[in-house]
Amino acid sequence: MKSILKGLVAIIALLSVTVSAAQDKSQAGQLKPIFDNYFQLNNALVKSDSKAAAATSTELLSALTAVKMESLNEAEHTVWMKVMDDLNKDALAISKTQDIKKQRASFKSLSVNTYELMKVSNPDQPVYYNHCPMVDANWLSMEKGIKNPYYGAQMLTCGKTIETIK
Repeated sequence: MKSILKGLVAIIALLSVTVSAAQDKSQAGQLKPIFDNYFQLNNALVKSDSKAAAATSTELLSALTAVKMESLNEAEHTVWMKVMDDLNKDALAISKTQDIKKQRASFKSLSVNTYELMKVSNPDQPVYYNHCPMVDANWLSMEKGIKNPYYGAQMLTCGKTIETIK
């Protein structure tokens, strides 16, 4: 009887871990398209490709609209409610212009708000939060090395990593 009870307890513990992992994966799935589009937008700005930046920002808008708030955990939901309007505003501004300077200006705010969301989302891989002293602005990157989206080729490696989000 004791061995059966121990077996049942072990099965219940295993199931709870599996369910918890599935819920975490589902929540990450809600925000992953936002982060993926953010990083693509960042890469377009590094290359000073305003057309790609506008197109990617349009995709980012779709990803923002697709988020189901009820699927987010409490911390993500709290931050989401704080940043979603600004994320939408900045993504829309970037999508509506081909002026790389205006896109980069909107990217500053977009990066601050995406950072807030990234901090509570527990990313699978390290994400680097970088700072450019020349424009006093930050950005997120999946790469450890510096590729500055605010100056592109002019000052590609200007900046430093100020935080690693794990």
